[in-house]
Amino acid sequence: MKTFFRLLSLSKPYHHYVPEYVVYIILYTIFGLMNFTMVIPLMNALFGTGKYDIVTRMPEFSISISYFKNVFYYYLNEQIVHHGKFGVLVYVCIILFITIILKNLFGFLSQKVLTRMRVNMVRKMREKLFKQFSTQSLRFFHDERKGDLLSTISSDVVEVENSVVTSLQTIFREPLVIISTFIALFYISKELTFFTIIFFPVSGFLLNSISQRLKKKSNLSQNLLGKILNISEETLSGIRIIKAFNAESFIRRKFQKDNDDFAHTVKAIQNQREMASPVSEIMGVLVVIVIMLYGGHLILSGSNKLDAGSFIGYLALYFQIIAPAKSVGAAMTSLPKGLSAGERVLRIIDTENPIQDKPNALPLTGFEKEITFDHVSFKYQEAAVLKDVQLTIPKGRMVALVGKSGAGKSTMGDLLPRFYDVTDGRILIDGKDIRGVKMYDLRALMGMVSQEAILFNDSIFNNIAFGQINADKEEVIKAAKIANAHEFIIQQEKGYDTEIGDRGMKLSGGQRQRLTIARAIFKNPPILILDEATSALDTESEKLVQEALDKLMQNRTTIVIAHRLSTIQHADEIVVLDKGEIKEKGTHDQLIANDGIYRKLVEMQEFK
Repeated sequence: MKTFFRLLSLSKPYHHYVPEYVVYIILYTIFGLMNFTMVIPLMNALFGTGKYDIVTRMPEFSISISYFKNVFYYYLNEQIVHHGKFGVLVYVCIILFITIILKNLFGFLSQKVLTRMRVNMVRKMREKLFKQFSTQSLRFFHDERKGDLLSTISSDVVEVENSVVTSLQTIFREPLVIISTFIALFYISKELTFFTIIFFPVSGFLLNSISQRLKKKSNLSQNLLGKILNISEETLSGIRIIKAFNAESFIRRKFQKDNDDFAHTVKAIQNQREMASPVSEIMGVLVVIVIMLYGGHLILSGSNKLDAGSFIGYLALYFQIIAPAKSVGAAMTSLPKGLSAGERVLRIIDTENPIQDKPNALPLTGFEKEITFDHVSFKYQEAAVLKDVQLTIPKGRMVALVGKSGAGKSTMGDLLPRFYDVTDGRILIDGKDIRGVKMYDLRALMGMVSQEAILFNDSIFNNIAFGQINADKEEVIKAAKIANAHEFIIQQEKGYDTEIGDRGMKLSGGQRQRLTIARAIFKNPPILILDEATSALDTESEKLVQEALDKLMQNRTTIVIAHRLSTIQHADEIVVLDKGEIKEKGTHDQLIANDGIYRKLVEMQEFK
């Protein structure tokens, strides 16, 4: 139950719910019991089947059960004296109707409290998950499948809501109803109640065995659902490749296998879950039959331990236990699936982000001198990506990082804004270790244009002004003009207010890339990281984008990660990486003259 209480803690502070709920649920229980305990005096008064208390004077007021009981019998006797037995029937029916109204009123009010608690709990759960998604380091997303993350924030949260949160009412209300009803049953007949209690452990054992099997299958079903979502997301993202390789039937078979496994598991879960309610009801009815036999025996034998009116009231009260007992049984079998989903939710929530500000992190108000990679090494798990990298980039200089794929170029670009932290060594800005400054300030100094034009399903205006509230339209247009994007934007149906679709798919590759450059220009950062920004473009688009990049790089410190070496020949310094180590440094002409790795790379591209 540790997971259950962890999930419940998301609804804190409890004082918004608990005192109010306790009052409502106690009143609900009291008026629920009154409905059926009045059967006893009614039967005794109408048919003379037993004795009832004779109260001829109105009792003095006090907060006690005996006071309310004596008031009831006082008016009951008044009705018998003045109106006969039919008057008693009318009187009891009126009281019964009032108690039913009050019972349902307080039941509704208690449910409103739980609904408020439920909505707030689920809202906080989604907020915490999304916060993790938006603040975690990139390493977290390398280790997790996107389908599993989508499954967690969608289906797992819904499952927690449907089973764990919905079970709150059952867990907190029904046991109170059962306990208070048993107290009333003990009051009527200790012998009958002791006799029936022995059946409850048997019912509990059966429900617990069902519950344990459900939990195992629930874990399997949610893992399979994660795989289904992962395949679906990959199919939507890679539909062109799937069609190009005639792989439609292959991907369908792959999806169908996981979908069939999921359907089979869900069917088994539903069958076992539905078994809980019949088991509870059968056990309840069995106990009622035993009560009827044993109670009937006590009455027919002439024992003074039980009269007919009390026996009928006892049966009416006992039937009150069957419904909440069924609810508890159903909750016990639905909880395992919800708790299993809750464990996955909490695993994400509990995952610590290793990239965080230190408690004493310093502000970083600007960039004045230089960026230094001081004996920097980095590993992905056990694989070394960078080894003892030493590099100084003075302010205002353009430095290009070149090398074969896997040489560590993009990793150097990712380490500077602390997407990852170095394994050894340090990165300094103006002599300050970037791990010791505020991350917001650090990233505020940087703009990034990547090989893949990452845009959002929003308007062109909001994509350029991304992250800025109440952005100035003139500044957005100015940034678009510098990025050679203004002309194609104004030709769109709604201009800057045009929606560009998922990942900007309504635009061409060159148009998308120019929007990302406009976004970087609008931010106006002193440091730029360009990660192969033109490598995926055609010649015409590359020319327009390169012109935009040249304007963007003016008067800025720029780190260019490039495959196309023709685009970085004018760089102030070219750094050649090979297997995570810096092998050469210098200008284009110097490196050509050295006749080393860089010259070979240039000749290979020229030959192509």
